Amino acid sequence: MVGILDDLVELGISHLYLSPVLTAMPGSQHGYDWVPPARLSAVLGGLDGFRLLRGLARAVGIGVLIDIVPNHVGIRDARHNPWWADVLRFGADSEYAGYFDLHPVQVDGIDQVILLPYLGRDDDLAELTLDDDGYLHLHEWVMATAPGSASPGDDPTVVLERQHYRFTSSSDAFLGYRRFLDINELAVLRTEIAQVFDATHGWLRELVAEDLIDGVRVDHLDGLADPPTYLARLRSLIGPERLIYVEKGLAVDEELDPRLPINGTTGYEQLQLIEAAFTAPPGIIELDEIYRWVTGFHGDDQRLAVAARQLREETMRSSFSTRLRWASQAVSAVAPSVPPYLVEQAVAAFIVPLTVNRPDYPQARETVLEVIEHARAALPGADAGFDALRTVFSHPDDHPEAAFRVSDLASVVSTKAIENVGFHRTARLISAQELGCNPRRPTVSRSMFHERNRQRAAVWPLSLTAISTHDTKRSGDVRARIAVIAQVPQRWHILVRSLWRLTPPPHERTAYLLLQNIVGTWPADGIPDAALAQRLAAYTTKAMREAAVITSWAEPNIAAEQETLDWVAGLLTGEPATQISAFVDLIAGPGRDEALARTAIALLGPGVADIYQGSQWWFDALTDPDNRRPVDYGQCHDHPKFVLISQALALRRRHPEAFGRTGTYLALIGRGERRRHLLAFARGEKGQPPVVVVVAARMTQTFRTGADRAEAAVDLPAGRWRDVQTDAVHSGFVRADHLLGDRSVAILERAADE
Repeated sequence: MVGILDDLVELGISHLYLSPVLTAMPGSQHGYDWVPPARLSAVLGGLDGFRLLRGLARAVGIGVLIDIVPNHVGIRDARHNPWWADVLRFGADSEYAGYFDLHPVQVDGIDQVILLPYLGRDDDLAELTLDDDGYLHLHEWVMATAPGSASPGDDPTVVLERQHYRFTSSSDAFLGYRRFLDINELAVLRTEIAQVFDATHGWLRELVAEDLIDGVRVDHLDGLADPPTYLARLRSLIGPERLIYVEKGLAVDEELDPRLPINGTTGYEQLQLIEAAFTAPPGIIELDEIYRWVTGFHGDDQRLAVAARQLREETMRSSFSTRLRWASQAVSAVAPSVPPYLVEQAVAAFIVPLTVNRPDYPQARETVLEVIEHARAALPGADAGFDALRTVFSHPDDHPEAAFRVSDLASVVSTKAIENVGFHRTARLISAQELGCNPRRPTVSRSMFHERNRQRAAVWPLSLTAISTHDTKRSGDVRARIAVIAQVPQRWHILVRSLWRLTPPPHERTAYLLLQNIVGTWPADGIPDAALAQRLAAYTTKAMREAAVITSWAEPNIAAEQETLDWVAGLLTGEPATQISAFVDLIAGPGRDEALARTAIALLGPGVADIYQGSQWWFDALTDPDNRRPVDYGQCHDHPKFVLISQALALRRRHPEAFGRTGTYLALIGRGERRRHLLAFARGEKGQPPVVVVVAARMTQTFRTGADRAEAAVDLPAGRWRDVQTDAVHSGFVRADHLLGDRSVAILERAADE
């Protein structure tokens, strides 16, 4: 990191934005499986290395933000997690038992047994071994044993029977601990307890005391039992001036509670807005017809809504039956006279159609109560269960355990069913299948685009704006190219029909999703090399297993996977490759144009842009681990994207008030028959004339250089405006061909004499 500081200074960034820095499970590539006691990772340089980084970064004017993970710890190998090892040794009597969200049960007459979801198949226990240090090993899992319960040479299955835990399948309805989503090796912590908060945040307090950080990103806020209380404690710990950003799922129409003591989210809601603004509405209609022809499935709003509800139900029952049980038990405690089965029916019926990510936030209350009543109407036999549920969410502060358990269930079902599974099962236009996005609503009107930006500038002026992150399904550049398909749906249809004749796919719906990813990453000047072919193969396997239609992580169908892998490989050579290259040649230019326009909006619109590593150049990444490949920081600084970013960030530095807490957002009026191709806005300081104007072209496949652009214009604010790229000066009513030329975005600054 220290070695690239000069490059980052030239780019103009304000802060380094670091992934988790704590000691994690050995070999961890991401750090989200950190282990106690919380301490800076020696592999990353430890405290001394962090101090050095802070000092050198500060010397060149760059701050430091860090990613913190309060929700969970890694438990795969108990030898490296002393808290979890103690729980395994002593069960409910462990001094750390209260640190975890444990749910022991009775097994064979033995109370307080913790069920561990580590069995993949019935004969797994045949592979259980015991080492000389008294640890049980099952595949990648390492478990501590109770004192005196294991000696070298003992039968490991007999040793297992002496423990405070047993093994079960992850699909069992009686799991012994709450997990991060359905990931067995990440156990949730009870950070809502003051003692646990202190034990997991002492290291952070030390960094603050030395002034080594400028802010934090809170991972998976919705996984915490009491997010507002947690954030209040965190704000008290780091002080009023340091930044707090939260990874928080928001539905398209859902607003972040303005009372939270934070600076905003990690920016997926703004990603959605920008994505929708660059997606052509007429093309979506045609793409729905093409998708139905190819797959037999509808991709339109109502059909996707039905599919989403079915998938949420399926996911809740298959992956989160334990959480459904916990939620139902908690609601039953509020209404003990109601039969438990009616409560469970009501809870399940409520979760399935829910649109907000977590229903216990105050701003969601009206929507949540409406969903309860709609669910009641569809299931009148569970009326008493819905009464209990309504009691909980009418007064969630009086019933915190029940409100949390139902909300936790809702959050994990939404994330798993829609983002992890659903986004790999449908494929009308996959650029709209991204974190924060809703493929049912892939477009947005210009008026709504401006209104949402105006609100963001007023309420969350420092919130982050994401384009590409370590979690996005596709990088912003790949999505920008794929979105152009909606501008040329007929040409796309011709390509798909031709490829399907040349090389019929083994599974049409999967193939249609894969083809869009292939087109999105296809080289603009040739055919895929061996490295890209390997990346596409790895993505193909992951996408198929995530969708869990023809194969899955739990039950891989190797033969079916190989058929699709062979089909993908067949597209990369010969006539199929020639046809794909021709189509990419049609859309690659507009895709890059719109990637630049999107970047300018992210940088100069309301909020603070998150520039993901490597995305200062063209960045053709797919989902992780593809988007976490090493970055070549030796790339050219004259690259058009690098130059655009550096110019925009320099502009922000010259006008900090316009982009700070008192910044304003003004929509600019487009004129002419082709005005729908322009997105234009001005930024300034409250009570002052604007000082920056951004004019971006969208749907550029049909808005190329020349006559088309003469039919669109924009009214600039009063004064003279200098183009930061060309130095041309404009004022008043300006045609797009004069303002943009052959570019996709113009950034204007109020001329000095104004």
